[in-house]
Parts: sequence; structure tokens; C-alpha cells
Amino acid sequence: MSASLLYFGAILVVLGTSIYVGAALVLLAFGADLTSLGILPNMAGNILWSTMNSYILVAIPLFVLLGEILSLSGVADRMYRALAHWVGWLPGGLVHANIATCALFAAASGSSVATAATIGTVAQPTLLRLGYDQRLVLGSIAAGGTLGILIPPSINIIVYGALTNTSIGRLFAAGILPGIVLAMTMSLIVIAISLIKGSKAETLDAQMTMAQRIRSLIHVLPVLFVFTVVMGSIYLGIATPTEAAAMGIMAALILAAINGTLTITMLHTAFESAVKTTAMILLVIVGAFILNFQLSVTGIPQAFANWIVSLDLGKYGTIWMLVVFYAILGCFLEAVAMLVTTIAVVYPLVIKLGFDPVWFGIFIIVLMEMALITPPVGLNLFVVQNIRIRQGSILDVYRGVAPFVLAMVIFLAILIYVPEIALWLPSLLF
Repeated sequence: MSASLLYFGAILVVLGTSIYVGAALVLLAFGADLTSLGILPNMAGNILWSTMNSYILVAIPLFVLLGEILSLSGVADRMYRALAHWVGWLPGGLVHANIATCALFAAASGSSVATAATIGTVAQPTLLRLGYDQRLVLGSIAAGGTLGILIPPSINIIVYGALTNTSIGRLFAAGILPGIVLAMTMSLIVIAISLIKGSKAETLDAQMTMAQRIRSLIHVLPVLFVFTVVMGSIYLGIATPTEAAAMGIMAALILAAINGTLTITMLHTAFESAVKTTAMILLVIVGAFILNFQLSVTGIPQAFANWIVSLDLGKYGTIWMLVVFYAILGCFLEAVAMLVTTIAVVYPLVIKLGFDPVWFGIFIIVLMEMALITPPVGLNLFVVQNIRIRQGSILDVYRGVAPFVLAMVIFLAILIYVPEIALWLPSLLF
């Protein structure tokens, strides 16, 4: 157990030096190797090749590029305005449009950062012009953006599947219903806040007829089209997740051409951003695999699992302990880094307790969502702060997102005690 605590403490210290996460993981692995068998220099090349020589990981740059193209093609702006006419009557008004648009955009982009940045840029001018509370607006965008890593296709789900050798198709199916339930939970939080504060709902056009609202749904179809191409091709057996991502890119390019936004400049921007994001993600994954190899040699995963079991907290006591553990860790680590640096330690324990690996994938993805919006390192918090129209302290974002962290805790309780939310659809489809 002391070795496990030393391991996590060393991670926090190394990352606290502001070294890139991927490089920090590699340095930590080689540092630990100096005190053990000294075999890592001879094994690093094989680990690097076996990690990167993975067909599944090809899906990551493809889904990143898909999200970038959708972000730059104007799809999100039209979809936001369409959904605003449908949910604006609820207490909280157009804040619900933020969450609904994030959920639908997530179903096509697969990226939390892309979702938060795109919807935040689209939504802020309208909501602030209509006098909405800035903190609630910023919080709903940051929290809604996290749906990008839960609702499939999700880059983080692919990373989890690659690390644990779990079916990507089953994981994608498992994320659909939880994503919808979590989005609804966030909306219920908005309704509760609005009723307590007595705020009034506002819409873009209160005089719209039902026929006009129905016609506006045509702007939702592009995202549903991309989602259908990607997910439909997987579950009909037409394509693997990697091939489906490529098909999604083709669908997004067609939509951009129809919208008149398919230009060389747009493609250059999308490819450049996708390359930067992909390089960051894959460096973290490679570093994690090298560190995980070193951990397996030292026996830390087994020691940690044995210590947790020795506490005799029971199945559910242990899982709630992991919630607290990840909630604290998420304050210091970025979501992908949190996943790849802990999965080798935690996954064997969870499976030993009898939890389903597909269910645990969704469980840990929700915890990663919390990490994206918990200060001081929550990535979505910085994304939303950087795209603010009205300048102010990042404390506004922290306060605005706090109720949505509560929504995630409530959803985690539902997921723990009603696991069928995540397991029903995979069992139906497979």
C-alpha cells in the first residue's frame, strides 16, 4: 500500500512541475525502474511499437478531425437555434438549449473540448443579450461539454477500450442511455436553480408557431445524419469503429460543402488542430503504457487491490471509495491522464469485485467528466473561460459549474445502483 501511495504522490509531484503529461509519465517510469529491475530501457521500444501498432487507436485522430470539421462548418449554430425554440419554455429558458445542443453535438464530435468550445461560442451572445445569469450560462456550457466523452462516439471510450481490451462497440452502446439520463439530470438542476431564484424563461421568439418549430428541426438533421452514419455502420456490421470514424468525416465534409463552408482554409485549420490534439492524446497513452508496464513489474496494482479488499468495505463501499478517490484526483489531473495513470491499478480490483468491465467503462468516464469541471485543473473550465464574451474571473466559471458537479454525483448514484442503465442496450444489441 505504501508503494501505491508513493506512486500517486510521485505523479502529482511530477505533474506539478508543469512537465507535459506524456513526458512526465515516461520520466516517472524510468525513475521507478532505477530502483527495481532496470529492464525498462530494453523493453521501451517493444512497448512503444506494440502500443502504437493498434488499429483501434487510428480512430482517435479520425474522431478528433470529425469534431473539428463539425465545429468549423456552421452546423452547431443552426442546431442551437432550432433546439432553443423547443426547450426555451422550461424554467431556466435557453440554458436548457446549451445542454441539449451539447448532447447532440457530442453525439457527432466525440470530443469534450470541441463541444464546449463550439457551443460556448454559439450560445453566449444570445443568452447574455437576453440577460441570463452569466455564471449559470458558463457552468452549463462547461458541464454540457463533458457529454462529449460519454455520448458515443467518444475518444475517451476508445482509450478505455484500448487500455482494458474491452469491446468498443459495447462501450459505445453503453454510453447512449447514460448520456441522455445525465443530460436530463443537468436540466433538472437548471430547473431547480431557476425555480429557487425565481428567474423567468426566455425564448428567441415566443411567437413561433408549432409548425415553425417543427420546420426548424431540419437544422438538427445534419448532426443526426453524422451520428447515424457512424453508429449505424458499426451496429449493422458495415464498419469497425475506426472505419466508421472515416465514414463520419466524409459525412461531415458533405455537410460542410452543402453549407458552403468547405474551403481550403477551413480544412487547413481543422487538420492543424486535429494533429495537435491527437499528438497530445497519443503521447499520454504511450507514456501510460510504459508506466503501466513498470507498475506491473513492481506489483503495485496487486498491492493496491489487496489493500482495498483488506478494508472490507464491501462491493458498494469500495466503489464509493473510488468515487471519492477520483473526485480528489480529478482536481489535479486532466481526464485522459487520470484514466491512463490509474487504470492498471484500479481495473483489476473492480473486476475482482464482480463489476462488469463495460459498466465500469461508463462509470469511470463519468468520473472523468467530473475531472473536466473540477478546479483547479478542469480542462473545460479553462476552455469556457477563454471563450468568454464578458471578461471576468475564472471563479465565475467555478461557481457556475458547482451545481452540475452535484448532478454528476446524483447520476453516479443512479448508475451504481441501477447498472442496467449502462448494460441494457449492449445486451440488446449484442
